[in-house]
Amino acid sequence: MSVRNLEAFFRPNSIALIGARKVPHSVGAVMAANLLSGGFNGPIMPVNPRHRSVNGVLTYPDVKSLPVSPDLAVICTPPETVPGLIAELAQRGTKAAIVVTAGFSESTNEAGHKLEREMLAAARPSLMRIVGPNCLGIL
Repeated sequence: MSVRNLEAFFRPNSIALIGARKVPHSVGAVMAANLLSGGFNGPIMPVNPRHRSVNGVLTYPDVKSLPVSPDLAVICTPPETVPGLIAELAQRGTKAAIVVTAGFSESTNEAGHKLEREMLAAARPSLMRIVGPNCLGIL
C-alpha cells in the first residue's frame, strides 16, 4: 500500500464539510460541531445549498463555490450524490475524502455496490484517497 496523499488526512491545510446541517443531532450537524470545535487552524468550509451559515460559519452552495481547493473533504450527503461530489472534488485537486455516508457496498443491494464502484472510479484519475464509506472518520 502506498502512502500517497495520506498527509491530506492527517495534516490538511483546508477542510470542506459537504452536507453540513443545522438540524440538531443530524450527522451533518454533529460533524460540523466536531470540526469547528476541534482546534483546526485552517479554513473549514461547510457546504450546503440550503443554509447561509452553520454554527456561525458561512456556508457555500456547492464545491465549485469554495474559495480554495480543500485538501480534505468530509462527505455526509445522500449516497447517490457521493460519486458526483468525488468527481468535482477531484477536479478541484482535493487529495483525500472521508465518506461518512452509508448505503454503499455494506448494503445487500446492487445499487449500493454500483454507487461504490462509481465513487471509486471518480477518485481514481486524480489518485484521491478515500476513507469509508459508512465510517466515523479517522480517530
